[in-house]
Amino acid sequence: MKIIAFTGAGISKASGISTFMEQPEVREKLHRSFAIKHPNEYNEVIKEMKKVIDQAKPNDAHHALAEYDVDIITMNIDGLHEACGSKPLCLHGMMPKTEDLDIAYKLVGSPILYGDPAPNYIKAIEQVLNLSKEDVLLVIGASHSTMIAIELRDIALSNQVRVIEIQRDSLT
Repeated sequence: MKIIAFTGAGISKASGISTFMEQPEVREKLHRSFAIKHPNEYNEVIKEMKKVIDQAKPNDAHHALAEYDVDIITMNIDGLHEACGSKPLCLHGMMPKTEDLDIAYKLVGSPILYGDPAPNYIKAIEQVLNLSKEDVLLVIGASHSTMIAIELRDIALSNQVRVIEIQRDSLT
């Protein structure tokens, strides 16, 4: 039996990072068009996000996935899986380095914004397609508000893969 964990913002709530659903004023600024039209404001949003993320520490869920060497597909850009030693497939890139914060609006993939290509989506789909009936897709803190989150679940279910959802507070 193989287990793949698919994680979203809900897994990092216990680490002090709010979900984008809780911050619509931030989410609406994470579009490529916004970054281009309002570079200074976009840079400030990214700086604030980075400040929160840099203060966060992995929680028990991040540690458990690392301890059991579970393969991870994540929508998160916080680096908390990596801080535990996991090597997740990151669907939305990572935060910019500190030295790049003043040019964040120019960066592609740091993070991947709405309107940017997301090349790891294909890799995630392939990983889930390779699961069998004996395998598990463990969905932790991933809402149903993005197409990739819906698609990965649907692929697993259509291939009779067991899907286990841990979603406390992830939809808020």
